[in-house]
Amino acid sequence: METLLVTHSACLDHEVPPGHPECPDRLRAVLGALEAEEFALLMRVEAPRATVEQLERVHPPIHVETILNSVPETGFRRVDADTAMSPGSGEAALRAAGAVVHAVDEVMAGRARNAFCAIRPPGHHAEPDQAMGFCLFNNVAIGALHARDAHGLSRVAVVDFDVHHGNGTQACFETDPALFYASTHQWPLYPGTGRAGERGVGNILNACLAPGAGSAEFRETFADVILPALAQFAPDFIFISAGFDAHHADPLANLRLSEDDYGWATTELVRLANEHCHGRVVSTLEGGYDLAALAASTRAHVRALQLAA
Repeated sequence: METLLVTHSACLDHEVPPGHPECPDRLRAVLGALEAEEFALLMRVEAPRATVEQLERVHPPIHVETILNSVPETGFRRVDADTAMSPGSGEAALRAAGAVVHAVDEVMAGRARNAFCAIRPPGHHAEPDQAMGFCLFNNVAIGALHARDAHGLSRVAVVDFDVHHGNGTQACFETDPALFYASTHQWPLYPGTGRAGERGVGNILNACLAPGAGSAEFRETFADVILPALAQFAPDFIFISAGFDAHHADPLANLRLSEDDYGWATTELVRLANEHCHGRVVSTLEGGYDLAALAASTRAHVRALQLAA
């Protein structure tokens, strides 16, 4: 079995105001990186639209309706100070969430070993009833609850190495002991959540990294804190919120990781997945705003997924 790449051209049609960092060129950089010869064996499929039922596993109906009805006919409509919608945003958001759902189905059916969803808008800041932080729907949480509810899995985990804390995923998971969320992120930083003391019902693990922390601190935290807790949880499926904005070149934060760190972390997560859940891993793109660093980090990440497949 090979690694699955799920994407859709509609994700390029989610336009943002001039100068906004979460721009279509991000996805172009990711897809361009994956055109290299070493990725020739990727199975490439188009993302379907998520259904309303799939979205409503995470988001109440009023939120889904509000987002889909807020798509402007022209120009931009602000959701908050950081998040805007354009005429293509509704379709992009449905395809982004649908990509993760489809990846889960393919992995569970044994047609793919693991998967990477090259999508935008990202999702991990979207709370059940609030779009924010460039995010409209929480793609990874939608995928996680689909894995549980549609496939009967008991224990589902998300590991998030975006430089920003995934407040939305935490909010979706924090009262459910069958869901596990672990995050490494810079602290303090937007969105202001993710303190170590935020534990949910014992299923939330926030590992804060100080501004200026680099490879050594990240790898030590990941190896000594994140991986043992994940192994103890013994997941049936592992999701990765793959944000690459902790890279030293990224303009939105102050961590000092390299693309090699993302490859290493991915390899460790795949190793653990092989031990606990038959290698079931679905990764979805979150942040990463320096285009060259984003491309290099994506290559390292997907290379590690492929080596496992």
